[in-house]
Amino acid sequence: MEIPNILQSIPANLDAEVVETLASAEHIEIERIVSHGHSSPPEGWYDQPRDEWVIVLQGHAVIGFEQGEDVELKVGNYLNIPAHRRHKVRWTDPAQVTIWLAIHYGGAIPIPATP
Repeated sequence: MEIPNILQSIPANLDAEVVETLASAEHIEIERIVSHGHSSPPEGWYDQPRDEWVIVLQGHAVIGFEQGEDVELKVGNYLNIPAHRRHKVRWTDPAQVTIWLAIHYGGAIPIPATP
């Protein structure tokens, strides 16, 4: 059995942030997010239908909330973002790769429409 390591197999091309689903079930989805100087677009906010628990495993980031609060996350810092709390990634470290673990939970996972 192969045992993956969440801190390895970083994609060589990080022109865009990479989001990979590691596991999912009816009410939970676990993602690895890899950022390298990425941030959310200036316009718009994430407004997710489920709660999100996120931890920075490597690197450094800042999450901003619509109410004006910014939260700095360093290695080991974690944050629970309630459903519909509008937020965005304001900054990730351009000098190193930031690796996040995100767990989306509560409610059913929306099934993407098939073409």
